[in-house]
Amino acid sequence: MVPVTASLEVSGLAFAYPDGHQALFGVDFSIARGERVALLGPNGAGKTTLVLHLNGILGGGTGTVTVAGLPVSKQHMAAIRQKVGIVFQDPDDQLFMPTVREDVAFGPAAAGIRGAALEERVHTALERVGMREFADRPPHHLSFGQRRRVAVATVLAMEPEILVLDEPSSNLDPASRRELADILRSLDVTVLMVTHDLPYALELCPRSLVLSEGVIAADGPTGALLSDEELMRAHRLELPFGFDPRSVTTGA
Repeated sequence: MVPVTASLEVSGLAFAYPDGHQALFGVDFSIARGERVALLGPNGAGKTTLVLHLNGILGGGTGTVTVAGLPVSKQHMAAIRQKVGIVFQDPDDQLFMPTVREDVAFGPAAAGIRGAALEERVHTALERVGMREFADRPPHHLSFGQRRRVAVATVLAMEPEILVLDEPSSNLDPASRRELADILRSLDVTVLMVTHDLPYALELCPRSLVLSEGVIAADGPTGALLSDEELMRAHRLELPFGFDPRSVTTGA
């Protein structure tokens, strides 16, 4: 058996900001290719700091981050940025071109892809999020849910190894939320989903990590973690009133 390279390995990651605030105290976890994993935790747990280390936006701490076998370091930065696609909470942080097509083409074009190959990237990415017929529309004419799907397409056009989603269900109406869940389930990429929406994590991610006070406090099946009342209380994680995680089949 040839060993399978993990999509993401984080080992001993610790980081303090210049003002002395220590955000991460030694984070360790590994995600296999194709896994969908939720990153849960209260505000201030270090989730954003961790995510910004995955493609080198933040650095200078101790420990290692490895993406598809490549260490996140200056010499590999171009390859890492292609392999780790981050979809931010506000799609307007990612959409700035006159049309949807140009937004989706921006990353691959900057990476040197041209002509028919570029057109194919754009077409495929928009197809995967169900937005192909909107290619010539200005992004600001789209609904919030449609803009979020286009933001996902801009990242998919780079053909990443890992899709990192920051609060993907926030501000979505129930239909848009379900459409996005269907899209995420259909993708053949590794997914790390940062979310406070615990039912959405349970629906989409068979496994969850709980980040609390800068360390991984728990790592296991999402349903089991959400059913552990003591764990939930200890790390300020709250399920919606009346929601029973044992009554839901998780999205394997």
